[in-house]
Order: sequence, then C-alpha cells, then structure tokens
Amino acid sequence: MSVSAARSMLAALGPDERRHSEAVAAHIRAELAAAGGWLSFERFMELALYAPGLGYYSAGSVKLGPGGDFVTAPEMSELFGRCLARQCAGVLRETGGGILELGAGSGALAATVLAALESEGRLPDRYAILEVSADLAARQRARIAALAPRLRERVVWLERLPPAPLRGVILANEVADALPCRRFTLRGGSVRELGVRLAPDGSFQDAEAEPERALAAGCAAVLGGALRALADGYTSELNLRLAPWIRALGECLERGVLLLTDYGLPRAHYYHPQRSSGTLRCHFRQRAHEDPFVNLGLQDITAWVDFTRVAEAAHEAGLEVAGFATQAAFLLALGLEQEVAAAADIVTRSRLAGEARRLVMPEEMGEAFKAMALARGYDAPLAGFALQDLRRLL
Repeated sequence: MSVSAARSMLAALGPDERRHSEAVAAHIRAELAAAGGWLSFERFMELALYAPGLGYYSAGSVKLGPGGDFVTAPEMSELFGRCLARQCAGVLRETGGGILELGAGSGALAATVLAALESEGRLPDRYAILEVSADLAARQRARIAALAPRLRERVVWLERLPPAPLRGVILANEVADALPCRRFTLRGGSVRELGVRLAPDGSFQDAEAEPERALAAGCAAVLGGALRALADGYTSELNLRLAPWIRALGECLERGVLLLTDYGLPRAHYYHPQRSSGTLRCHFRQRAHEDPFVNLGLQDITAWVDFTRVAEAAHEAGLEVAGFATQAAFLLALGLEQEVAAAADIVTRSRLAGEARRLVMPEEMGEAFKAMALARGYDAPLAGFALQDLRRLL
C-alpha cells in the first residue's frame, strides 16, 4: 500500500487531535535537529509511542475496544482470559506465588483471570500490573474496582519491575510488538539502516544511513548466508531491545513461567524473501496501515515478533523455551471448546462460538498470533502446549 493510499483511508482528525499530533511532531523535529537531522527509526518509534505526556502510550487517548484503535484478544472475548487462567492455575499449583501482568490494557484480562482462578480455587497471592500508560492504568483501576473485594484487594500497580524475583507467572499479551525496533533495507547485498529525516515540506520520511555496529551484526546473524540472495530494496525490522527485555524479565522470575502471546513468526518465516517490505504496522481507529509518519501520538506503531530471537534471548538469560504454539492450538488445548459448550443458553453459546472463531480461525488471530512459554526452575507439563509443539521451527 502506498503512503498516499494509507493516509487517504484514515479518518480525519478533530481540532484537539490535530493539535496534539502537531505537538508530538514538533517534539520529534526538535530532537531531529539536535541529532543533526537524522534519527534511527527505533528512536522515532520510541518518541511517538512513549514521549512523556505526548506519546501514544503516555498521553490520554482511547486505545482499546470498539471506540479505540485496535482490539486485543482479552478485549474481544473473556474466553481468552478463561483459557489463560487454566494455564496460570497449572503453574501456580506447582510454584505458589503470584502473577505479574505487563501492559494490562483495560484490565479485562486481569479481571477475567482473577475470576476464573477463584473458581478453580487457585487465586494468586498477588496480581501485580506494570503499566506505562497513565490513562490505561486509570481504566484498569476502574475495571478492578468493580470486582469483589476478595479479588480486587490482591491487585497492585507497579511503576517498575519488582526488585525481588517472584514465583508464579509473568503475562505479556501484545507487549513485545510495541518495543521500538530498528529498520533496515538492502542495497547491493549490503545492509543500510532506515532512519528518519525531514522532507522539504517539513514532513517525516525514510532516510538511509550506514548501519551502526549493533544493527549490522544483528542483521548478519539473522540473515546469515541469505543476505546476498535477498532482492535489492528488501526491507525489514530488527528488534535490538528484545534481548535486554527478556533478560530483565528473567531476572524477575525465581521459579515459574513467562508466558508471551503476540503476533509473530519464527525467523525463517519472518525474514522470508517474499516478505520483502517487513512487518511494520500502524493501527488507528480499527484500521491497520503502514505509514508511521501520520497521526503521531494518536496511532499505535508495531512490528511482528521474531520468536527465534526471543528464544535465543531466553537461552542467554538462563530460561528454557518450554512451549511454542499458535494461539489456536494453545487455546484449544486449554479447553476453549468446552468453555463454549458450557454456556448457559443457546444465545450465549452462539455469541461465544463467534468469539471463539475470531480467536482461532487462521484468517483471524489463530495462526498469526503465537504463544511461547519461557520457564525457570519449572519442569511440569504445560497444558496449553499439549496439542502442538512448534519449537523445531525456532
């Protein structure tokens, strides 16, 4: 899709939205000027998403649900949280302890998991939420406040990762895709970094530069001998923040499981020759497009997850890759069909069946989204990976 086509299909901004987006753009232009006129895409993405008081996740805007920019699995259906709770219950039976959720959205997943764990008699000692978005944290607090006292009293909010390692489960649903990433393109069999500069009209545009050493080394590692076989102009992403992120999470885990659910691919599929324009996606008012330079501070910017890189980072952090499967296989192994069948009436059953199809059908979320379990000091079976084991593809 061309940039002009992406822009023409998006809803127009209101006056307040336009002012906010212009303020974000001015902030990025100031940093561009201070940096000599060029920024890495990683830094541009970081500012667009996380600049204090301005970035998409730092300023107030409706992000999730029908009135927001995208819908996550927990927002789409409680079925996701109920199935995930069964996996959490299995881990907590072995480890005791609590749950830490990263980026808890509207609080829908936390509310569903807590209610389901109570029904299983396996409530965590504590349900901690680490959230960087102030407006989302406010929505979470309102959602959790509606729970019964015995559930809401277990929930706490953190400003940073806990200093003491925990036992139990760490949940990260659609978090890794929002880590700022580098972009690169190939010219004559060599790697060029894709950064950002100003066009003559003051708008933002792609700009090539010599890659920094870390990016060049990373591209050589992930592309290997395929580098010269890829077409000129081949463009993709490399996330240099994944390994430090996994290492930090691993340091938080004394015993238990880190469970990641996100859209992504094993490396051989991620960097396939036919995926020549990468996986960068933006989300604005329920529309996905590929132009990160519009609606700054008002749209999400993401890239798919290289799960092979996650597995490598886990190994370096002393974690074991204990499971890897599609979201469809993961949810079906955790009793998705039984949850639908147990509905109290035919109307509810029909609604849940429709939600289940969106969660598991290949053309919806079932194949693009994956589940990965990273474990420390935990060797009990993980029920969510009983139907499928894709670790051979990593």
